[in-house]
Amino acid sequence: MHFITAQEVKKKLDTQDITLIDIREPYEREICHIKNSIHAPMGDIENLKQSVNNSICEIVFICKSGKRAEATANLIEKELNINNIYILEGGIISWIETIDQTLEIY
Repeated sequence: MHFITAQEVKKKLDTQDITLIDIREPYEREICHIKNSIHAPMGDIENLKQSVNNSICEIVFICKSGKRAEATANLIEKELNINNIYILEGGIISWIETIDQTLEIY
């Protein structure tokens, strides 16, 4: 499990394939989300595992601030024995503050 900044995620999105998995609740995602991210709520662990297993590239977990993403990434990494998982440091709040100020902070 690794941490990655919003700027690093943006650079990777611009230059390579990565999978963004938004683990927030549906009501949070309705407020704002990163374009082309996959929605797999933290509470639906089987859907999360499937999303991770279907990805052939680096995976970035997204939540509001990074705490839930870190806990989820740790669990998924250990259960599936994979090491290409990243956590968006500072969550979607960091993304909004540094990359896309058009999104609503909640």
